Amino acid sequence: MTDITTPRPFGVDFERHSLRGRFNAAFFRLMGPYIEWTLRRRKQRIFAHLPREVVEIGPGVGANLRYLSPGTNLIAIEPNPSMHEPLQEAARRRGVELDLRTRRAEVTGLPDNSADCVISSLVLCSVQDPAAVLAEVRRVLHPGGTFRFLEHVAAPEGTVTRWAQRMLRRPWAWTFEGCSCERDLEAVIRDAGFENVWVEPYRVHSPILPFNTQIMGMAWA
Repeated sequence: MTDITTPRPFGVDFERHSLRGRFNAAFFRLMGPYIEWTLRRRKQRIFAHLPREVVEIGPGVGANLRYLSPGTNLIAIEPNPSMHEPLQEAARRRGVELDLRTRRAEVTGLPDNSADCVISSLVLCSVQDPAAVLAEVRRVLHPGGTFRFLEHVAAPEGTVTRWAQRMLRRPWAWTFEGCSCERDLEAVIRDAGFENVWVEPYRVHSPILPFNTQIMGMAWA
């Protein structure tokens, strides 16, 4: 499986687009209930019993705050400023203490071995360099800490879903700020150097065909 994006040098700053940043914030606020309905059962499993301090890469508008206990401290690595206001509103509603950092997931700025748990959902598809992000996750997790994830991935070759992913890859990537339908993220996670990795592939059944092949899992530092 291939990835159409070529990793570029990255820094702390997020390359803002005057239209797409606001569009994505509005899109995920509007579509959030549907996406949550589609993924709820898996999220309830993978995000069960989260600790009282969590790092989330790419929390967007706050879809995963419902899985945090009130009073949890969330260190949110969210580079898109258009997401910040709805994320802050969601944190207030949920009683979550929000430490919001406008940084890329490749360069969180967090200390080594400082986190119990890092979570992500539908994020590694859009970062510039997934391997660099996972190296950063490993760096900030203390030994025994967990990375919990749900991600959409490339479908098997020769399937209708794979054909749709390939046909739509350019407009999809432009619209969703670099999101790739064609990443083999299971392989990237398994190759990231974690002590142990558990991955479960699954398929959702939605009209958004490129989105339907996904994985969930946990990796231990």
